Amino acid sequence: MARQTVYSVCGMCTVRCPIIAEVEDGRVVFLRGNPHAPGMGRGVCARGAAGIALIEDSERPQTPLIRKGNRGEGKWQKVSWDDAFDHVAEKLSETFDKYGPRNLLLTDRGGPFRDIHRAFLRGIGTPNYCNHDGACARNVQHSALSVYGGGRKDVVYDLKNARHVVTQCRNIFEAINVREVNELTAAMEKGCRLSVIDIRSSVTAAKSHNFFQVRPGTDYAFNLAVIHELIDKKLYDADYVNRYFADFDKLEDFVRLCTPEWAEQETGVSALRIRSFVKELAEAAPAVLWHPGWMTARYKNSFYVSRTIYIINCLLGSVGTKGGLPITNKPGDYNRKGLQKFMDIYDKPSEKRADGAGWKYPHFEAGPGVTHLAYKALETQEPYPIKSYIAYRHDPLMAFADPDHLVKVFSNLDFMVSVTFSWSDTAWYSDVVLPLSPYLERESIVACKNDLLPYLFVRKRAVEPRYDTKAEWEIFSGLSKRLGLKELVFESAEDVWNYQLEGSGVRISDFDEKGVVLLGEKPMYRDRDNLTFKTPSGKIEIISERLKKAEISSLLPYESPVRPPKGTFRLTFGRCGVHTQGHTVNNPMLFEQMPENVLWINNAVAEKLDIADGDLLEVSNADGYTEKIKAFATDQIHPDAVFTVHGFGHRLPVESRAKGRGLADNRFMPRGNDLWDKAGGAVALQEHFVTVKKASESAASQEGRN
Repeated sequence: MARQTVYSVCGMCTVRCPIIAEVEDGRVVFLRGNPHAPGMGRGVCARGAAGIALIEDSERPQTPLIRKGNRGEGKWQKVSWDDAFDHVAEKLSETFDKYGPRNLLLTDRGGPFRDIHRAFLRGIGTPNYCNHDGACARNVQHSALSVYGGGRKDVVYDLKNARHVVTQCRNIFEAINVREVNELTAAMEKGCRLSVIDIRSSVTAAKSHNFFQVRPGTDYAFNLAVIHELIDKKLYDADYVNRYFADFDKLEDFVRLCTPEWAEQETGVSALRIRSFVKELAEAAPAVLWHPGWMTARYKNSFYVSRTIYIINCLLGSVGTKGGLPITNKPGDYNRKGLQKFMDIYDKPSEKRADGAGWKYPHFEAGPGVTHLAYKALETQEPYPIKSYIAYRHDPLMAFADPDHLVKVFSNLDFMVSVTFSWSDTAWYSDVVLPLSPYLERESIVACKNDLLPYLFVRKRAVEPRYDTKAEWEIFSGLSKRLGLKELVFESAEDVWNYQLEGSGVRISDFDEKGVVLLGEKPMYRDRDNLTFKTPSGKIEIISERLKKAEISSLLPYESPVRPPKGTFRLTFGRCGVHTQGHTVNNPMLFEQMPENVLWINNAVAEKLDIADGDLLEVSNADGYTEKIKAFATDQIHPDAVFTVHGFGHRLPVESRAKGRGLADNRFMPRGNDLWDKAGGAVALQEHFVTVKKASESAASQEGRN
């Protein structure tokens, strides 16, 4: 049979890069980027290439399962899809009868394919949808809303036209978005400078022109000093500030004492280097892109780190500007009709959200909510009981702090369902597992990418499922049929797509040639002299009306972070270019590349503790919880901290490769979900401290035998 090409969308992380699958004899033989999608090129990252290993892996859920023993015991009964749908619908209906439909919570990992399951929730009548952002980018979103009134995706990262890019809370060459990597690399080849602010030398830092290794928790001080220097030396864009800023004088007063010399004492970065850096930014302005962060669930002041980043971008005139953060365009900006939304079928539920977003916490965006506050409602049963839960492509027992405590919280549930294409701790603890087909074996709804040039894209099924798994539209259609939501019942993917495309002027056959449909001829930049902002004042707000109403400070006085208690280190974590959190660790191809994580520890500190590179270590928290991990001794990490790649330390018997390999950082965060940023909403996952010592010889010998 001749080789076929199928347009798809990668599902190995939440970026969802458009790709092409090459298929022979019913098997995917090669994956590459879709060059017709803006910025993609023909490459994929290591995770994207491992999509083939995902579908060929037998260690994933293969059929619907209903729990037979105790939760977490691993005793399952295989059932048909009809039986699974009937069982889930029956159990959900029981909770609806007892507690009302608002008792249902669904969480996911966000992304462009949410419309159908969010419509399902609206049809049920529950407001309780959350995505994973409470452990990721809620601080970024809320800081954007507080500064210019739009969300973080209402501006575009125009990397390819930037003259200076700054990353802080963003490891762009390891937490990979293929388009961003391509465009930044191309910009750097044309002379764009890259500056990195981090506690360790990541791959991104290694490629930078300026690397500022700050003391953990002092990013806010660094940023305040940058603002001070821009204002004090009049290096900001005065015309832009005069035109668009409100309360500039209050910002000027606030940073008056935040000199580079002051910041040097906090951060460890010399005042001379800070001044030189600010001068570089001013010379490159307005084509400066200081990335506001990706995963910012780190410190208690991380909201203000992102907020000052947006303010710095605005001071340099880069918001709304080519090469900076230009305004995102939507189909309507090109006089095109967008997709018909499933969510519009049903009215928005009138019930208050259990997590308090939008009412108890009026400065928090209500749409995706704040997941850990939903779990707090589940724990306390306030403001009302949460008794049923669907975790859709989401593993909170890996993503959030203190999973043992979360398990106790989940014991308050009457019913718990996991929809997943891979095993996870959350799936293992659920009452029902509904196996989602991996992305190469499923179709998804059509999605729209709002961009400088917006476009529609579609994921088509490359090969038939090898196990008894289903696509998301099939799963929610099957549940909707049994719960009386006839508007969400579809017989085929084509029916789903045709509904979405109705009235858009686009047909599903229009995707056959390129996999994407561009909604215009070229990217469009707004008139920089006539920008509008969605804040109450219509201006860039230094003093946010949104925060003021919630009685939260817009300009938080700086407090020096707690130093690690004697003999301890701040536990930090992050990403690598090979794995996506926990769900790829058991992937056969990626496991070979990186079978376990290691603990970065500063060379000088390691020497004092008689630790050599490669030694087996015992890491413990204040409660005495201990795990073992191998040492990576290096000069490229701040001595106050240790670092590891997140997502390891799996314990499930169904994951033969990942089981027992490496350390699970979130298990060292006792009651960590109660430590969260009141301004931005995200948990503060890097405010925990551990002790480190060399493992005993007997433990090391046992590790060697294993």
